[in-house]
Amino acid sequence: MTLALSARAADFGALDTPLLVLALPSGSSIDGALEVLDRRLGGVLRRTLERRDFRGARDETLHLSSTGAGVERILLVGIGKSEDRAASLRRAGAIAARQTSKLGVRRLTFFAGALSETEAEAVTVGLIAGSWDFKELKTPPPAEDQRDPLEEAVILTTTPAAERGVATGRAIGEGHSLARRLGMLPGNVCTPDYLADTAREIGQRYGMTVTVLGRAEMERERMGSFLCVAQGTPQDPKLIVLEHRKGPANAKPIGLVGKGLCFDSGGISIKPAQGMEWMKFDMCGGAGVLGAMETIGRLNLPVNVVGLVGATTNMPSGTAVKPGDVVQASNGKYVEIINTDAEGRLVLADVLVYAARFKPAAVIDAATLTGACVIALGHTATGVMGNDDELVQEVLDAAKRAGEPGWPLPLWDDYKELIKSDVADVKNSGGRPAGTITAALFLKEFADGYPWVHLDIAGTAYTESDLGTVPRGPTGVPVGTFVEFVRGRTR
Repeated sequence: MTLALSARAADFGALDTPLLVLALPSGSSIDGALEVLDRRLGGVLRRTLERRDFRGARDETLHLSSTGAGVERILLVGIGKSEDRAASLRRAGAIAARQTSKLGVRRLTFFAGALSETEAEAVTVGLIAGSWDFKELKTPPPAEDQRDPLEEAVILTTTPAAERGVATGRAIGEGHSLARRLGMLPGNVCTPDYLADTAREIGQRYGMTVTVLGRAEMERERMGSFLCVAQGTPQDPKLIVLEHRKGPANAKPIGLVGKGLCFDSGGISIKPAQGMEWMKFDMCGGAGVLGAMETIGRLNLPVNVVGLVGATTNMPSGTAVKPGDVVQASNGKYVEIINTDAEGRLVLADVLVYAARFKPAAVIDAATLTGACVIALGHTATGVMGNDDELVQEVLDAAKRAGEPGWPLPLWDDYKELIKSDVADVKNSGGRPAGTITAALFLKEFADGYPWVHLDIAGTAYTESDLGTVPRGPTGVPVGTFVEFVRGRTR
C-alpha cells in the first residue's frame, strides 16, 4: 500500500490527529511552537522533559497516550546530537513509521521544527521506508489479530520549501520500495523474465525505451562470460536496458549497471546449505537500477540515463560451467573460471562491455559481489572502487547525501598479480586475499573507454537482522546513491 504524504503549516492550536510524532534532539526544551501544543496538553511535554523521562538520544522513543485535546497519542523520537540533521531526520521518520504500524494507527502527523527542502525530503524517505511491509505472500491473520496499516502521514513545517522536498522524497521512497519488493520476492517468482517485465512497466509509465536481450541475442553478441553463468539453468537469461532520454540530444548518458542474479546457488562451487535462501538477494544491484530508474522517471530529471541489468540464475547441473573452464567475453578477452561462485563479475563483464556502445559520460555498477566486502566493512559501508579518482569522490559524496555511506578501496596494479591466469588473459577469482579488490580489478578489465565506479553492496543491500529503521531483508541500497549521483549531474 502506498503511503499518502503531504506537508502543511503547523497550527498546534487546532491540531487534530490520532498520533503526533515529535522528533527532538538531545537536550530539547519546550519553546516556540511547541509551547502552544504543551498548553493544550496540560504541560505533559514539559514535565516529561524536565523529569528526563525522554532525553532525545538517537533512536530513543517514548509513547504518551490519552492526552486529549485533539491529539490522541504522542510519540517522541530522539535524533541525538548528529551534525547531519537530514540523516537524523530520515532515521527518525523510519522509526516513527515503524512504531506507528505496530500501534495500528492509520494516520500520523510529524513535526521536527522548521524543515529545509532537503530535510523534508529526508523525513519523507524515512517515513516511506519505515511504513514499507511485505505481506503479499502471507495469509492474513484473523481479523481480531490484525492491526490497521499506516496509510497517511502529514509533515508539519514552517517553511514553504518543504512541499517540494516531500514531492521529491516521495519519488525516492517509491524507488526504494520497488527495489525492496523485488529483493524480497523469492527466486521462483522474481525470475529474469520478471525483472524484464518490471523494466517494461517502468518504461511504459515514463516513456523510456526498453531493450531486452535473451540467450539467442547474447550469443550473437558473443557474451561468453555472461552466458557461461546461465548455461546451467533452463531459464532464459536477460540483459535489460532502459533509456531515459530527457537531457540534451547530444549529451552523453550516465550508465547505471546492476547485477541481477535472481538466485545464486554457487553453481558447481556450491554454497553451504545453511543460509543459502538469502541468495535470492543476489539481484539487489539490478533491483537498485530498476528502483533508481523508477525514481528518475517520476522526477522527470533533465538528463540522459541508461540503466542496464544482467539477470540470470547460477545453478549446478550437467551443463553448468566448471572450475577450470575458459570462456571468451564479448571484448575478446579469455577468462579462466576458478570458482563458479564468483559468477556476478562474469555477468557484469559483458554488461560493462555492452555499456560502452552508449558512449557514457560515466558508469556506476552495483553488485552484491563479495563476502570479503562484508568482512572488510561490515554492514555499514559500501565498498567503492573505480578507474577515475574524481568520479569515485563524486559517488562517495552522493552516497553520503543519500544516507548510504561508502568507503574507498584501492585498485593498485600490485593486486592484479592475484588474478593472472596460466591459460587465459585473466581468472575470475584471486582467492581469499583482497577478495573485494581483485573482484573490482576483474571488472576493470571490461570497463574500458569510460570513467567507471564499482559499488560492492554485499554488506549493505540486505540485512539478516532488524536494524530498527528497517526489518530483516532488503534495505533499498543502492537506489539512493544512484539517484543522488544523477541528481548531482543536473545541478
